[in-house]
Amino acid sequence: MSSSDHRVISVETENRKFDVTIVKYDNGFFISITEGARKFGATIISIGTGPAPSSSIIIPAKADSLFLKLISQKVASEIRGLCIASLSTQKELGANAGKVLIAKIMEAVRE
Repeated sequence: MSSSDHRVISVETENRKFDVTIVKYDNGFFISITEGARKFGATIISIGTGPAPSSSIIIPAKADSLFLKLISQKVASEIRGLCIASLSTQKELGANAGKVLIAKIMEAVRE
């Protein structure tokens, strides 16, 4: 796997720091979003090969399930493949932090 297939970006917003790990595969992406300790969190898989993306929950979320589903489906639709996304945060994201994360992740996926 080349370095272009694996990226780690830091996103800072609202006095919070998120580490986003993006691993690219031939047929999709794995995206891990963590705040604080690197842990697996709520996890979802989406496939975007049909007219509308389809998702399945692997590990349910206590909060931010809509954000997780949105990012997973958005990436899967864009690449017409699979996206597995995991989210581990210390508290709920909130609308602004979610928007910033989505923008930064989509920018990284498109590169």
